Amino acid sequence: MPGSDSRAVRDDLYSAFSLLTRLPVPQHGFRGAASAWAWPLVGGVLGVLAAALALLALRLGLPPGPAAALALAALALMTGGLHEDGLADTADGLLGGQTRERRLEIMKDSRIGSHGALALGLVLLAQWSALAILIARPGGWTGLIAAAALSRAAMVAVMAALPPARTGGLSAGAGRPAPQAVAMALLFALLLALACAGWAALPAALAAALAAALLARAALRRIGGQTGDILGASQQLAFAAALSLLA
Repeated sequence: MPGSDSRAVRDDLYSAFSLLTRLPVPQHGFRGAASAWAWPLVGGVLGVLAAALALLALRLGLPPGPAAALALAALALMTGGLHEDGLADTADGLLGGQTRERRLEIMKDSRIGSHGALALGLVLLAQWSALAILIARPGGWTGLIAAAALSRAAMVAVMAALPPARTGGLSAGAGRPAPQAVAMALLFALLLALACAGWAALPAALAAALAAALLARAALRRIGGQTGDILGASQQLAFAAALSLLA
């Protein structure tokens, strides 16, 4: 993380992009939670690329609705649907199981259930409707970058606040971010959001934090901690909340 030597910073950035995206980056080992400080920066880059596509679509004459859909599709493609899958699995597990063990078992199942399909559809609808409003405004596309960064910071906060719910799995293997990494992630996300959305970034950040906190509370009660699916769901909910406030 910042403050370490330049090679460690480089490796953290590569690890963050490799973990959270499908973009081609050099492989320099899995840094796990040590790279969490860079997650909002990854979100910012994804937001820039998706916003550029939305702007191009608008310039070519597409209405804001289809342009917003293209931007969301680009985000899903660049992450491999990682966070969307986490949202669906989280909804199926937290809402569909009667015991902690059964909920965790459901979340590991790759098949999507009715709760997952409904949650994914509603959250994507919220994201799309808010984004369509945003990009229809002059300069509103910058809100997409702000929301993308804030939502990745929400993942870092949930990962630090809750213990792993499983002894195995990606989240447990990644560890928990150190306080300094959490502080840097929150700072980078807020600065990037302020630069992109001005003072409107503050209520958007609060909305993203509230969405992530409510999910974290439910996860702690239902499964005793967080998993990779919980982290993905926190990103999707925080993203929807931040976009809605900015819209």
